[in-house]
Amino acid sequence: MSEQNRIVLAYSGGLDTSVAIPYLKDRTGKDVVAVSLDVGQGGESLETIKERALACGAVEAYIVDARDEFANEYCMQALKANAMYEGVYPLVSAISRPLITKHLVRAAHQFGADTIAHGCTGKGNDQVRFEVSIQSIDPELKAISPIRDLSLTRDVEIAYANDHKLPIVQTEKSPFSIDQNVWGRAIETGFLEDPWNAPTKDCYSYTDDPDFPPVEDEVVIEFRQGVPVKIDGRDVTPLQAIEEMNRRAGAQGIGRVDLIEDRLVGIKSRELYEAPGAIALITAHQELENMCLEREQHRIKRDIDKRWAELVYDAQWFSPAVKSLNAFINDTQQYVSGEIRMVMHGGRAVVVGRRSAESLYDYNLATYDSGDTFDQNASNGFIEIYGLPTKVAAARDVKFGNGIEVPVNDVE
Repeated sequence: MSEQNRIVLAYSGGLDTSVAIPYLKDRTGKDVVAVSLDVGQGGESLETIKERALACGAVEAYIVDARDEFANEYCMQALKANAMYEGVYPLVSAISRPLITKHLVRAAHQFGADTIAHGCTGKGNDQVRFEVSIQSIDPELKAISPIRDLSLTRDVEIAYANDHKLPIVQTEKSPFSIDQNVWGRAIETGFLEDPWNAPTKDCYSYTDDPDFPPVEDEVVIEFRQGVPVKIDGRDVTPLQAIEEMNRRAGAQGIGRVDLIEDRLVGIKSRELYEAPGAIALITAHQELENMCLEREQHRIKRDIDKRWAELVYDAQWFSPAVKSLNAFINDTQQYVSGEIRMVMHGGRAVVVGRRSAESLYDYNLATYDSGDTFDQNASNGFIEIYGLPTKVAAARDVKFGNGIEVPVNDVE
């Protein structure tokens, strides 16, 4: 089959992308290759999704268990960057899109396609993430969205599926739009679009009610160069660390986020997130960095972390800017090794202990007890030199009548 007769489709197995297979064929005359990845979203098996794609008319089905790849290369980089968009959102969807795109492009090359299709709407961030990532990897590939570009609405999709006898079982539509993977879960639309409405219990799946927690859970997480390698003394892979912390932190109701979010496309949206494992691991990682990073390095990294999260949210995973920031972030992790003890209970993850052979915390310098090795006399010269610029400036202000006025209390 020539390149002009193939489209690669990001295929989830749901109504939208199942209908898109024959619809794209009808509208464009091109055969469709379905691409599906398991990034820890749960639900149907990849084999079931593959069979449905072929039954809907796909000429090929490219399926990948990408859970370890996602955890190792994407979630761990987000963890090293303490990535929290707008200070609270750990980039659940934003870090999965570059990985999915990489495999879409790989499939396009493998099966001889010149176009990649995705199921995003024209109002969301993901359309930008997919298409900018495609351009970043292979600028020659074209990108289309059936829902956005071909006016596929749900009623049109259902009628089309029925007319073409597609093997799709229609169920009651969820009141929410949900995207999930092992790093977390995003919930939006429905009654949540009114920001006055409080979330209901059925919004949540990864977390239990923090108001009714089980007994507190103490966990010890060991990191090596910024990556969790042991939990309570047991060796874990990054994927296993995330999964275990999802389960344990989720049982305590940790990781719920309710946010009015500034989307990349300029719209403010109301978003709910659940990311128990991500929030718990980032909390622990940040505290270990507090011990192991030099002061100025740490100050710069906090600024870099914020910018990294913004850039990745804004579809720049493959950009030169993020590549350069990654080099700095990865360099800072050289000595971020040690153990964090954390108590999880009732929606909170609280660090209660930390230790590291590579820590910059020196007990003998920090203690106020006997054995203190800090030379307190050195502070006199330090303060004089440190305060010299403001002292000189203050003298000038006084000379020209601009000194700080100090009120004088009347004494009877």
